[in-house]
Amino acid sequence: MIENDSWKLTVRADALRLRARMIRAIRRFFLDRNFLEIETPLRIPAPAPESHIDAVAAGAWFLHTSPELCMKRLLAAGYSRIFQICKCFRAGERGDRHLPEFTMLEWYRGGADYRTLMDDCEALINTVAREIGLGGVVSWQGRRIGLNAPWERISVRDAFTRYATISAAEALRTDRFDEVLACEVEPHLGMEIPVFLYDYPVEQGALARVTEQDPGIAERFELYIAGLELANAFSELIDAGEQRRRFEEASRNRQRKGSPVYPMPERFLQALPRMSPSAGIALGVDRLVMLLADKSRIDDVVAFTPESL
Repeated sequence: MIENDSWKLTVRADALRLRARMIRAIRRFFLDRNFLEIETPLRIPAPAPESHIDAVAAGAWFLHTSPELCMKRLLAAGYSRIFQICKCFRAGERGDRHLPEFTMLEWYRGGADYRTLMDDCEALINTVAREIGLGGVVSWQGRRIGLNAPWERISVRDAFTRYATISAAEALRTDRFDEVLACEVEPHLGMEIPVFLYDYPVEQGALARVTEQDPGIAERFELYIAGLELANAFSELIDAGEQRRRFEEASRNRQRKGSPVYPMPERFLQALPRMSPSAGIALGVDRLVMLLADKSRIDDVVAFTPESL
């Protein structure tokens, strides 16, 4: 017998109304700044090979884990300011902050780097909070976080030194980087004001450009508010040879772990040399609703969870 769970939909009404207002405010923010809203296919022949992200098969193709490959092909074709709000899919992701089907906001800027996107984040979240009536302070799970810019910026190296029991280099060497970051560093980030955690080891750079000052550092940041990771951004890597090398290494890592190995995204790699220096960012819409609605579980800010279907 199927349980009648209409009451769950009813108690989510306030969060769903706030979610709708928030998405309208996000759209206005980008349209007012001359970004073009675009749509790209959900089903693609080859996702970006990443060691720790698994795609959902859809026939012989895959549901995209992110719209980034298609959006970057648009950048390469000359679209210099673009954004998209869309569904993304990742296999095996489920928890209080994760869904296998979730909503992502991505935007890209030609002629920019990751520091420009930090400024975008400050302006976007302040604008959205103001438009839904929250002003310059957000309360989440009993903690008040000030939103007024400038936000804190701390490098990965310094954050590990400050909060972790081992250095970032040692965490990489012992294959514990993600574990130490999640368990020892993240719980301290963004507890009074939002924090940009930036300059990741190049091994954690995926599709990010290496800094000119240090070949071991990638121009990547993640945004944290009250320990909640909200966004992941890069100065984009536009060297097709280096990108292919990184994809091949990620594919080898997947094979070693027994994970599915995906076809190489050749059309993306062919387009990459035509892309000018650019920056791009992915922001989790569901998590931003969690923050602004003061909800501890992602289930409380979506109409349906997989288990309710």
